[in-house]
Amino acid sequence: MASIKDTVLQYVKNEYLESDDDREITYDTPLISGGIVDSFSMVSLKVFLETQYKIQIPDAKASPEAFDSVNNIVNLLKELNIKE
Repeated sequence: MASIKDTVLQYVKNEYLESDDDREITYDTPLISGGIVDSFSMVSLKVFLETQYKIQIPDAKASPEAFDSVNNIVNLLKELNIKE
């Protein structure tokens, strides 16, 4: 079973990188401030997380900072009691 980190990282790579994009994305790569995920993409990422983990992410917690790296996203999920 894939870890939460790996699941989120794979989703980001599949959804937001073009096939010819050779950027290496890690758990710490800035997603929003690095221009990989924009505000519209952040909404689809939030929907993915809510569907994948059967949770509701409060809008107040769905900040650009919370979604700016895979590690930040995993920390947010842990706050919502999602465990590795």
